[in-house]
Amino acid sequence: MPTLLNDNRIIGGHRIACGVHGAGEPVVLIHGTPSHSVIWREIVPRLVASGRSVHLFDLLGYGASERPLDADTSVAAQETLLVRLLDSWGLEEADIVGHDLGGSIGLRLAVHEPRRVRSLTVIDAPCYDSWPSPTWRKIIETYPNGGASIPQDEFEALLTRQLRMTVHDKARMSGNVLEAYLRPLRGDLGQTSFFRHQVAHYDSRYTQEITPELGRLAMPVRIVWGAQDDWQPLDWARRLSADTGAGLTAIPDAGHFVMEDAPDAVAAEIDGFLKTRQGEKA
Repeated sequence: MPTLLNDNRIIGGHRIACGVHGAGEPVVLIHGTPSHSVIWREIVPRLVASGRSVHLFDLLGYGASERPLDADTSVAAQETLLVRLLDSWGLEEADIVGHDLGGSIGLRLAVHEPRRVRSLTVIDAPCYDSWPSPTWRKIIETYPNGGASIPQDEFEALLTRQLRMTVHDKARMSGNVLEAYLRPLRGDLGQTSFFRHQVAHYDSRYTQEITPELGRLAMPVRIVWGAQDDWQPLDWARRLSADTGAGLTAIPDAGHFVMEDAPDAVAAEIDGFLKTRQGEKA
């Protein structure tokens, strides 16, 4: 599966794999967990074709980015990294699109650095105290000291079960697609990194602490959600919509990885929202 990452930047002393495609108004895509930039592979070409300059990257500790075991990869630390990456790209402001933890990072950025966020699209994002989801909470309780000692075949089976929960159409999370999500997490480094860089930071304090500010967001906000999301059920999206005053689109027959179930619908929602914000003809 071809990569969308065509560049590397040193941010805060660490290598971040990133990519820029197209020309026009800048849009920054932020992935979540357990994921990396591959989740945007069907979204990027559609936004480029619509005249956007699409910026994306793998979070520190994820995918093709550096995975230093002593690095802070919490939601708060990833927010700081994003600000520095925007500076590195020369972007004073951009339209921000975040999925899962990427949406949580986007919400924090909108609260703390509103001048950098021209608009915000939040897709199936942990918010309030909605996370970890029940299945991830059980995994955390089962392996309180991290899961680096799990036999690798057991670890891969665990990840496969979890990844198949992310889609409504289970057939979509198989073959090359499943392999693309599993590949960065294989081996001793991948397994250790997964628990240290991702699971260890499944902590709702990063979203709860911004809850009082959600009603004061100063930019246009749009919420897009898979109607059959098993990890972040639609009621969380409705609450977030009510608190932010943002429009909400629930995409039918789609789960938490809504870009896998319904890439055309997600791309159309993002593009339509940006055209409305920019006063373009939809």
